[in-house]
Amino acid sequence: MTGQTTVRHTAPPDVRRDRPTAVPERTGAPVAEGEARLVTGEPGCGRSRFLDRAARAFTAGPVVYVRADPDSATVPHAGLRALLRLSAEPRAHRPAVPPPDGLDGLDGPSADAALRSALRAACADGPLLVCVDDAHLWDPASRAALGRLGRDPRAAGAVSLLLTAPGHRPVDPEFAGIPPLRLDPLTAAASAALLDEESGGSVDRGVRDDLVAEAEGNPALLLALLRSLTPAQLRGRAPLPRPPADAEILTGLVGGCLSALTAEEDQVLLTAAAAVREAEDDSAAVAPVRRALARLAGGAPAARLDPPPELLVLGDGRLRFRSALVRRALYARAGERERRAAHRALAAQEAGLPGLLHRAWAVPADATTVADGAAAALATGLAAAAADPAVPASPRLRCAALARAADLTGDGRDRARHRLAAAQQALLAGQPHRALRLLDAVRAGAPGSELRGRAELLRGAALLRDGPVDEARATLLLAKSLLAAHAPAAALAATLGAADAAWAAGDVPGCLEALAEGRGEQGRDGLSGTPAGPGADTPAGTGADAPAGPGAGAAGPAASLPSGDDVLREHRRGMLALLERRFEAAVRSLRRVVDGAAPGDRVETLLRAAAAALLMGDLVGARGAATAALVAARTQGEAAALGPALEYLAYTELRAGRHGLARTHAEEGLRAAHRAGQRNTAAHHHAAQALAASIDGDADAVARHVRHAQEISLRHGLAQAATLAEWALARVDLGEGRPAEAADRLGPLVRPGPGRGHFAVWMLAVPCFVEAAARAGRGGSAGPVVEEFAEWARFGADPQAPAQLLRCRALLAPPDRADGLYESALALHETAGGDFERARTEFLYGQWLRRRRRLREARDRLGAALVGFERCGARAWAAQARAELRANGTSAGGARAGDLSALTPQQLRIVHHVAGGATNREIAQALTVSTRTVDYHLRKVFAALGVRSRVELARLVEQTEKTPAHP
Repeated sequence: MTGQTTVRHTAPPDVRRDRPTAVPERTGAPVAEGEARLVTGEPGCGRSRFLDRAARAFTAGPVVYVRADPDSATVPHAGLRALLRLSAEPRAHRPAVPPPDGLDGLDGPSADAALRSALRAACADGPLLVCVDDAHLWDPASRAALGRLGRDPRAAGAVSLLLTAPGHRPVDPEFAGIPPLRLDPLTAAASAALLDEESGGSVDRGVRDDLVAEAEGNPALLLALLRSLTPAQLRGRAPLPRPPADAEILTGLVGGCLSALTAEEDQVLLTAAAAVREAEDDSAAVAPVRRALARLAGGAPAARLDPPPELLVLGDGRLRFRSALVRRALYARAGERERRAAHRALAAQEAGLPGLLHRAWAVPADATTVADGAAAALATGLAAAAADPAVPASPRLRCAALARAADLTGDGRDRARHRLAAAQQALLAGQPHRALRLLDAVRAGAPGSELRGRAELLRGAALLRDGPVDEARATLLLAKSLLAAHAPAAALAATLGAADAAWAAGDVPGCLEALAEGRGEQGRDGLSGTPAGPGADTPAGTGADAPAGPGAGAAGPAASLPSGDDVLREHRRGMLALLERRFEAAVRSLRRVVDGAAPGDRVETLLRAAAAALLMGDLVGARGAATAALVAARTQGEAAALGPALEYLAYTELRAGRHGLARTHAEEGLRAAHRAGQRNTAAHHHAAQALAASIDGDADAVARHVRHAQEISLRHGLAQAATLAEWALARVDLGEGRPAEAADRLGPLVRPGPGRGHFAVWMLAVPCFVEAAARAGRGGSAGPVVEEFAEWARFGADPQAPAQLLRCRALLAPPDRADGLYESALALHETAGGDFERARTEFLYGQWLRRRRRLREARDRLGAALVGFERCGARAWAAQARAELRANGTSAGGARAGDLSALTPQQLRIVHHVAGGATNREIAQALTVSTRTVDYHLRKVFAALGVRSRVELARLVEQTEKTPAHP
């Protein structure tokens, strides 16, 4: 162990080089000034494209870009010569620097000195970025010099270093100690965008989804698959080859790393690849593989399990491949006979469902159950074991077993049942594309309307996660009609799913109609369901800072999961009563849902409890249920539930005013949603991050997440996520002191009319709108919505709403009433909790007091507001509080305005340089720091002094120097 931390970034698309491509968004530069990174990843992950884009994005100074020449790998110092030659090229206002000659006779220290001297000269024009692609192909002497530079790049001046090397092989000893930056696979959305870019959007949507699933996030494989298809196949008019990624494509991408294997190594690697084929973590136990190899060798001692270490890693009794692409190539290039032999040997060593599945994969491809009774018996046993909840197995393994059982089954109805069950497990495993392909097969050959109806029910559940919600609604209504006569419980589940889709689209009448149709009691003999996700359970507003729950579709295929209790009926009754404004009845039903859940329950039960708790403002109950759901999802391998559980947690913490924690949950949830192919869930995680970032004052992050949320919302009809995103933008305007802009943005969302925001969100934005309108001098326009908000506050589900209501009335009240309303609002905040909302009331009250020259009272209120904003990380609001304190005659720390004594010595030096008119780069050069360091300190100075511009800062310094210090 080196103790190093691997920094991860998603690999950029490897697009054609005949047209420019925008640099992808990132949370920061891939390498800071004076640092080095070793960019790694499996074959085809886009290392070269990453380097190209990093070079194009670097604008602080010159860039030296070197591609390794494999033909010079044995020539001493060949790589170093190439780097020195490029670094010595003339640039503007600087003559060429002759590169040093005679490197062959130099030892390590001398070569290092020559390299550092040349790079230091190249830094004369500003910071230098050095990019070396395929650095592992350099000659040993050059690699050694480059590695020493990477461990201490500051020795060469303002140099940043990016190297690339394959990630499916051990790190070269020369590069040990350079922090790695590993490129993760592309997300499904990024893969789809790459295909659209390369094809001009001409690929059929179903074909595109097939290719994205087959490529597993590898851009090179994705493009190779694209180029391997005919125009008819790309347009969906001809079937795709099976499998799309054949052995030739896969082995062509991994290069020559498989060409030098011995027969013994090949057998070891093939057996290992067979062992991890459907493993949840792409690893397998060493002991069964070792015994299987001994069996293949006729009882001889097992072959060693450490063939080329660039391919296979052993540790803690398990083995795994460094590269999923290499593993797939190894398995694909082997003949069917060899693959079956490996599975047969593993079947003799594995017990339970894995052993049965290996036996099934060992069956010849041309075996038919009509003629082969053994295959039929195997299929029956395999399906029974996969369906048995007592058998320990992940949803992914159960899906593989059921799908293979279907392949070995001759009877059409049994085959359809197996595929239907496999699709359900695929949804739980977070593999919606696999589920949809299995459902396609069921739809094509399912005998009878019940199986077809159940297939449509699952398809609708998948679309609620990742697809247009109007299509999901139509699919679920079709399922209802097919199931009504045969399976009332499943028909009710379809009805509820249709209501979820209507909810996501903001269709209140459609939601009410669906819920009313589902009033009949639910049976226990079929598939049942819950709302598609947390947001599918959100009434017209549930809190101060966030909706009661995430968007529709987030909870995954809950509408297809078996349930044997009454929780679903109570949840439906509560939702229907809530939408019909029968609030007491709604609370009774929802409370039963919350009280009926306990740790250890099924994931969907816990998610329903979290949703119900949020509807009632029970943040403790929501946090507990969502956390239990998250633990259960991880324990049971239900990847589809991770995103929704984290979504509940994010919204719970937003309502509690803990925005940093909410942002953390949403970031993790977004990754889970991407892995599970849940774009609708991802849209809500983007919205949650935008809401959290709007409190933090991170306007760039808000804009980025809003754009992603709106892109998905527009394509899939997610009115709720779109409204949340728009609200986040308005909060940025309000937090940065632009109330008129905030009022313009919020007005259409909260006022009655066709442009009003989603019915589950618009009420949440009312306090922000009233504040923006009042501060912009437009308070008269806010009166009607305040009265609507008062009705919501009387419901009692949101502990913050009563205090917010009084704050809104205070903002609109005449001076003789506002004072008492603010005091009453603060008294209610004492019992409601929530630092952010209380701080907002303190701030507005303090602002009101200051403008009436009640300066001592104003100082107390504004100081309390500042503490509250800082406690919950609301940096933009904290800056406003400091500005108000300064206008009140005090600084944030209680000192007189203009007092610079609280600044650090470094900050004071920077302030005086700014006062003298220096730019950030000039300050950085004078203080021998990076421009990013200067920028960081300036942001801290602006916040501490409450200034908003360099001119204002310079004026403050001038006034301070002319005024004697206050005793």
